[in-house]
Amino acid sequence: MDRISRINVAHRLEKRSLLIAINCVAGLSIFFFGYDQGMMGSVNVSVDYAVNTMKFGSLVYKDGEPTVQVNNTILQGGIVSVYYLGTLVGCLLGGWIGEKVGRIKVIALGSIWAVLGASLQTSAMNSSWMICARMVNGIGTGMLNVIVPVWATETAPHTSRGQFVAIEFFLNIFGVVVAYWLGFGCSFVGGGYSPFVWRFPIAFQIIPLLFLFIVVWFFPESPRWLVKVGREDEARYILGRLRGSTGEEMELAEAEFQDIRNIAELERKAGKSNSYFHMFWDVMPRKIGGGSSGSLHIGRRVQLVIWLQILQEWIGIAGVTIYANDIFTQAGYSLQKSRWLAGLNDIFYMFSTLVAVFTLDRLGRRWTLFWGSAWMGISMFLSGGLSRLAIENPDKAAEYGAASAAFTFIFTAGFGATWLTVPWLYPAEIFPLQARAKGNAWGVVGWSIGNGWTVLLLPLCFSTIQEKTFYIFGITNAISIPIVWALYPESSQRTLEEMDLLFASNSWWNWEAERNYERLKIENPGLVQSARRGQSIVDPETGTDVAGFNEKPRGSADSTLAPTRAAPASSHGSDEKAAPTR
Repeated sequence: MDRISRINVAHRLEKRSLLIAINCVAGLSIFFFGYDQGMMGSVNVSVDYAVNTMKFGSLVYKDGEPTVQVNNTILQGGIVSVYYLGTLVGCLLGGWIGEKVGRIKVIALGSIWAVLGASLQTSAMNSSWMICARMVNGIGTGMLNVIVPVWATETAPHTSRGQFVAIEFFLNIFGVVVAYWLGFGCSFVGGGYSPFVWRFPIAFQIIPLLFLFIVVWFFPESPRWLVKVGREDEARYILGRLRGSTGEEMELAEAEFQDIRNIAELERKAGKSNSYFHMFWDVMPRKIGGGSSGSLHIGRRVQLVIWLQILQEWIGIAGVTIYANDIFTQAGYSLQKSRWLAGLNDIFYMFSTLVAVFTLDRLGRRWTLFWGSAWMGISMFLSGGLSRLAIENPDKAAEYGAASAAFTFIFTAGFGATWLTVPWLYPAEIFPLQARAKGNAWGVVGWSIGNGWTVLLLPLCFSTIQEKTFYIFGITNAISIPIVWALYPESSQRTLEEMDLLFASNSWWNWEAERNYERLKIENPGLVQSARRGQSIVDPETGTDVAGFNEKPRGSADSTLAPTRAAPASSHGSDEKAAPTR
C-alpha cells in the first residue's frame, strides 16, 4: 500500500468514475495513434515535403492548383511503411518490458520515445533522415499499442470490456479527423509551398504525448499485474476502488481478487515457456520443440491474433485512410473537392465507431466481424465498379463518381462500427495473465506486418490497377467471413480467467472448441465454475489438468476431460494446487 502514491487518482475516484478516468487516459494514447496514422495523408501531398525534401515527386498543376505527381512510389510507400517496422520492434520490446516493470511505466516510456521520434520527423531534411525518424516514432507507438489495450482490459469489468475499448477507438478516429483537418488547414499556408504545411502537423503530436507522459503517473497500475509480481495488498486496494469498497461490492471485489491470485499462481510455472520464441513455436508439433504450453495452446492464440490484424488491414481501411484523396480523384472529383470528401469521410468514420460502443458486447466479437465483412465487401465491389464506369463514361462521371464516393463512405462507416475495434480487443482478452502483454504484442506484430505491407504496395496498386484495387479489398472481406467462422471462438461475456477453458480443445476448429466447452459445462459444472472463479484447467508447465481431470493426448480431435474426482465448486476449495494459500 505504501507504494501507491498519495497523488494517485485511485484514492479520490472509485468504481465508474475511476474506470472512466482510466479510459480517458487510454483514449489519449489511442488518439495519438490515430493522429499519427492520419497525419501522413496530408504530409504526403505537401509540395515542399514530396518535391523539395523527400524528392519522390514533382510539381504539377491540376485544376489550377499546385499538386504533387509521385515519380517514386517505392520511396513514398517506404517512408510510410518503415513506421510499421518500428511498431513491430516497439510492440515486442513493450510487451517484454511490460511483463517486468508494469503497464504504467511502459506507457510513460512509449510516450517519451514517440516524442523523440516526432521531433526527429519534424526536423527531417532528407528521405534518409525521415526514414530513421519514422522508425524511431514507430517504436514508441508500438510500445503504446501493445500495453494500453492490456491495461484497459485488465481494469474493466468483463461484461463491458468491449464497450470501454470501443469508446477509446472513437478517440482513435477523432485523432484521424484532427490530423486530416489540421493538415488541410495548413495546406493554405504560404500558398501550399511552405515547409510549415507538413512540419507543423508532425510536431503537433508532441502535445498529447507530453500530456500523456505526465498524467499517466497519477493512475493506478493494473491489479492483475500487481498480483502477478506479488504486490497483493496494492492489487486488492485498487481492485476494491475499481469495483467498490463497501457492502456486497467489496465482497465481489475480494472474490475477483482471489480468482486473479489463484490463476496467477497456477500460471507462474509457465514463465520459462513464455518467451516470444516459445509462444510462436508452440504451434508446431512436440517432436520438433512445439507444444510447450500443453493444453493452453498459446501458439494457436498467437497465430489467431496475428492473422486477424493482417486481415484488418487488407479489407481496405489502410488504403481508404491514407489514400482517400487519390480514391476520390479517381472517382472523377476535382482535387479540392476530393480533399473535402476525404475529410468528411473521416468524420463519418469517427461517429460510426459509436455503434460498437452499444453493440460489441451484445452481438459478440464474431457477429460483429461477420456483418462488418459483408457490409464492407459489398461496398468495395460496388465502389470499384462505379469508379470504372465514371472513367469510361466521362459524360456521366459526376453521377457515377458520386455513387462511388457514397460507397466509400459506407465502407468506412462499416469498418468503424465493426473491424476497427475487435482485432485490438481480441488479443488483449484471450491470453493467460502470465503472457498477456507479450500475447498482445503478437497482435501488434500482425498489425505492423499487415499495415506495412499494404502501405508499401498500395501506391503501386493505385497507380497500375487503379480502381481494381477495390476488388482486392472486396475479396479479402469475403474470405474473412469463413475464416472467422471456422477458427475464432467467441470471447464476449467470458472472463479473462475463463479463456484457458475456451481454448482447451486440441482442435483448431471453433465448433470443436465450443462443443468441448459446452460438454464440460454439462458434464462437469464444477470445472466451469472453477474457470469462472479464476482457476486454470491445466498446469501451464506440463499441459496436464490441475483440477483432477485427465485429457486425451494432444493431437486428438478435442480435449475430452474425464473426471477422476469431483471438481472444486469454488476457487477457495481445500485443494492446495487449485487454491494456494497466501
